[in-house]
This record gives sequence, C-alpha cells and structure tokens, in this order.
Amino acid sequence: MPHRVADELVTRLKEAGVERIYGVVGDSLNPVTDAIRRSSGKLEFIHVRNEESGAFAAGAEAQLTGKLTACAGSCGPGNLHLINGLFDSHRSSAPVLAIASHIPTRQIGTGFFQETHPEILFKECSHYCELVSTPEQMPRVLHLAMQSAVGKGGVGVVVLPGDVAGMHMPSDDVPRSVLTSRPAVGMHMPSDDVPRSILTSRPAVRPCEQDLTRLADVLNSAGRVVLFCGAGCADAHDEVVALADRLKAPVGYALRGKSFVAYENPFEVGMTGLLGFGAAYEAMHECDVLVLLGTNFPYDNFLPTKPKIVQIDIRVEQLGRRSKLDLGLCGDAGETIRALLPMLEARTDRSFLEARLEKHRRALHKLNVYVNHVSTRRPMHPEPVAAALNAIAADDAIFTTDTGMSTVWSARYIESTRNRRLIGSFNHGSMANALPQAIGAQLAFPGRQVISMSGDGGLAMLLGDLLTVTQYDLPIKILVFNNGALGMVKLEMEVAGFPDWQTELKNPNFAKLAEAIGVMGIRIEDPADVSSGIKKALEHAGPNADRRRHRPERALEAASRRCRPGDGLRLGDDEAGALRARRRGRGHDRGEHPPDLIGRARTERRSARASLFMLAPTRVRKPRRGLAQSSSVRAKRHVGSHSGSP
Repeated sequence: MPHRVADELVTRLKEAGVERIYGVVGDSLNPVTDAIRRSSGKLEFIHVRNEESGAFAAGAEAQLTGKLTACAGSCGPGNLHLINGLFDSHRSSAPVLAIASHIPTRQIGTGFFQETHPEILFKECSHYCELVSTPEQMPRVLHLAMQSAVGKGGVGVVVLPGDVAGMHMPSDDVPRSVLTSRPAVGMHMPSDDVPRSILTSRPAVRPCEQDLTRLADVLNSAGRVVLFCGAGCADAHDEVVALADRLKAPVGYALRGKSFVAYENPFEVGMTGLLGFGAAYEAMHECDVLVLLGTNFPYDNFLPTKPKIVQIDIRVEQLGRRSKLDLGLCGDAGETIRALLPMLEARTDRSFLEARLEKHRRALHKLNVYVNHVSTRRPMHPEPVAAALNAIAADDAIFTTDTGMSTVWSARYIESTRNRRLIGSFNHGSMANALPQAIGAQLAFPGRQVISMSGDGGLAMLLGDLLTVTQYDLPIKILVFNNGALGMVKLEMEVAGFPDWQTELKNPNFAKLAEAIGVMGIRIEDPADVSSGIKKALEHAGPNADRRRHRPERALEAASRRCRPGDGLRLGDDEAGALRARRRGRGHDRGEHPPDLIGRARTERRSARASLFMLAPTRVRKPRRGLAQSSSVRAKRHVGSHSGSP
C-alpha cells in the first residue's frame, strides 16, 4: 500500500512517544484514523462522544505525564469542538498536539460546506498553528508543532486538509529530533523504549551566579521571609522545604501548587486566593520579603504591595506579570534553590514562623469543627462529604474537579500526599472539565484510583462522555455534588447584589441514569450513609456480568453495528459472513435481518468498572465567613467562576 501523508503523520507521532489521540472519527479526518487503524505499535485512537471532551482528556494526560498527547477533530464543527479544551490545555502548559483536519484544498476560500479557517481560529490557544498545503510541507510543520507544544508547554496545531492527508508521501529521511516530555510533574512514569533520535530530557535552567548572589543578599538581610509556591514547584518539594527551613519561612501556595508543596511540609500555612484558607494571606502581607516560586497566581488583589517581592520562574514573561517586582530571576525552581542554598545563612529565630503556624492550625481546626457540626444535617452539607472522600480515597489517587463549588471543597478538604494529584480547569475556569479529565487520567494510569469531583451542572454539560467511560470500561469514580443549581454563579450573584435568577437545575436521578448505561449508581440521601456509600463506590471493581438474551428487535439493533472485540456481541462465522454480505449489498436485503441470528445473538450486559455516586440533595451555600481566610473580606472583591493559579 502506498505510503501516504497520514501514514507519515502517524509514524512521527509514534516516534515522538504519543500513545493516544482523542477525538471523533469522520469525513476529512478519515485518512488519519485509517492510518492509525493500519499502524502497528502503541498509538491508540480514543473515541470520545464530544471533541471538547477529547481535548480536556488529552490535556489531563499531558499534565499528569509531562508527555506529548494528541487530540483530533474533523473539518469545521468537528475541530471547533476542540477549542475550549485546547484553551484549558494551553493555559495549563500541557503539551498537546491538535490535529485539525480541513476541507479539500481546492475548496478553501469558497465558503464550502463546513468551511472555517482553523489556522486563524486556533492561534490564540496555541504556540504554533499552521496549515499543511503539500505533502512535502507536513514533516517540518508537524515537527515544529510538536516541538513548540513540548518545549514551550502548551498547544501546537497542525491543520491538515483531508485530500492532503490522503496524498502520496515522498520519502523524507531528514532526522528531526523531538523533545518528548516537559519537566517531570510529580508522577512516576514507566520507562519508554524511545528511539535514540528523540530527545527525552530538557536542560537545567538556573540564574547566573551574579543574580544568585543578589538574591542571597536580599534574603540574608531580610527579617521575615515567606515563600509562595505554584505549579512551577513540581518535583521541587524537598528543595522548597529545605529553603523554608534555612530561612524559617512560612510556605503558602496557589491552588495548582498545592499538590507539590503541601504534603510533609512542617512550614505549610495554607492557600491564598478566593478559595484560600489558613494563614497564607496574613503571612504574605506581614513579611519583609515575599518569594514567588513558579507561580502565575492571577488574583493580584490578594498579593501584597509593601514587602519586597522576589520572583523565580522558568518562563521569563511571567516575571512581574501580577505584582510589583524588586528582583526577578529566570530559572527552574528546584535548580535555583539548589544553587542558592549554600549562599544562605541558617536562621534560628522561629517566632514569625511559629505565629503563622499556630494561626494555620486554628483555621484548620475550625474547618474540621464545622465538618463535625453539620455532618448529620439535612439537606446534607458538602463539606463532610469532601472530608469523607479525602479520608477514604487512596494515597495515590488522582482527583479531577469541576470548576465552581466542587473546586472549593476539593481545595479545602482533599489533602495532598506525595503521590496524590489534583487537577482542574484552574486557569481557564471552564465548566464540565472533571469527567473528561478523569478519562485522560485513567487511560494514562490504568492502575491508579481516579476520582471525578463533578458538579451537577458540569457533569450535565458533557454528560454524553459517560458513554466513553463505559465504552472503554474505565474504573473512574464520579462524585456528583447535586445541589440543584449553578452554585458558584448563585454566590457570585449574591456577592454582586444581583437577585438569584436562572441558576436552578432540574436534575435527573443521576444514579439511575448511570445504571441505565451500565455504570454502578449510588444515591446518597442520608448523611449517615456518606462514608459507606463512598467506600462502596471506591471499592467497586467490576465488571459484573449479567448474561441475558436479546429480544428479536434488540438483536436487529445489535447486528446493525460493526462487530468489534469487546462490544459484547457474540457471532459465529456464518452470522458474521451474512452481515458482511449484507453490508456489501449481497445476500439478505439491506433491511432484512439474517433469520438465524435472531435466536442466537447474545450479549453481556455488563456493569462497567466505573461508579457514579451522587448526593441528593446538598445545600447551595456560601463558604462560612470566618472559615474562608479574612483576606476575602479585606481584599478588593473579584469573584470569578474559577480559582486559577499556576
């Protein structure tokens, strides 16, 4: 068979270590998906029900592994569905390659059916986005898109017309070495058999000696120092703790930094921002020097103006973006701290640190007292549920959380461990991200417990991809906070003085809905059942087989599908041959079912390993004043539907 552009695309993706492409097949994308079908190796096409979910899933896999992941959409509406998930991936610095197929080249610019201009549409949510017009152009464009996604952290887009994808590919033996991963992000990955021509590591980046000396002078001469950490501290936990110990400095963090610095940290004083808790806000405003480590925390109203501010970030464009800047240094957090530590004088005065730690302990005590206080009330409160989930979930669980109130409860009640991870749409602030991100996380880590903390509004928005969970038999656990409203929006209206309007949701019984598609559903209405219900859901391993014969009309419906391993339909050679003949227009009429199939087709009605457990009802309530940090009162109000902070 001729080697076509689509075949070359698939070959290069496999060489770059891409294991999955998330998307929906069809139309102009068919040459690519057929090339995947014919290829040998690890590259797999994951058929989601909405391309937006595919982009979210790809972004989650890329965030958790640091490796390049891909998604794809057919021309026009197909790849347009990708755009929201790609914005989230790009803002999360997740290395994702998007393949946006396009209409035939001769029709571009004529207003053809499904015509858009993806090379323009995707510019804002990518580092690189180019149209491939000829077969000879494809290898270099693909190389640049992949290199941009991995090297800069974010999205690269290849716009590929369907006719070009099906063209003959001239031989191109030009080696193109490609970075295959971002810096490690705190998740252990098995070793890969990557060809030697592929770069698998990135250079260490730290400030020059002169800048390190300036930083050491600032810190050695300062009285009270506070560290504020973001996602740039991934895999720098031990260095952050060592720096805090040397300076006797409290350590606060942004939401995306929580997974990396909050665990096993005797200097932790909580989180600042809209969802903050503990003593981080006060510590940051009362210090003499604030060190911002790998954070692009967006809420400048929560940042102080009086202390000196030092910022360290590997992305130089982030320096001074959110606050005043007395000293900015470009470098990786871990590398910079390792080079800096020998220059610092060890301190013995712990008075400032101990005062902040005591305040943080009192704040956590109030949170726990409140959980115990409302744990038996009806309607159920969400805080005890999140606390129970935290206590029962595995120490290496991966949590995904929807934007809104689900993020509030996950930020405050899901404790970090060395191996847990919490991801969400923390920078882009999209709804409906938790379920598709859980799909990407579970496919990347099939042996790990993956829990989606979903809002009822968020889950409903991309509800169709519950079918993706069952199609791939993914053991995802889905907790639905069923408060019957767009809870965060409701609170935004209250804070801004608007009457609550159009926020109510008329929800189905999500547990029964889950059971209808083969997912174990648990509806929790009594607070006394919370822990047992969560435990039952998390322990559900499945699959549970219930063999049952189809009724004739069900057999006809089943036979109309393409038979694939794992779809549950059991056909003998004679029935399969009859179906193939019918598809070719021979044998039985197209509308007629093979008579011997009706009595013999069987299916396994399986309960997928997934489980969905919902709460009904829970209260829509504002986080109790006094438990939220006092900064939310003193700072200028800026209420958004996300809490983002790298």
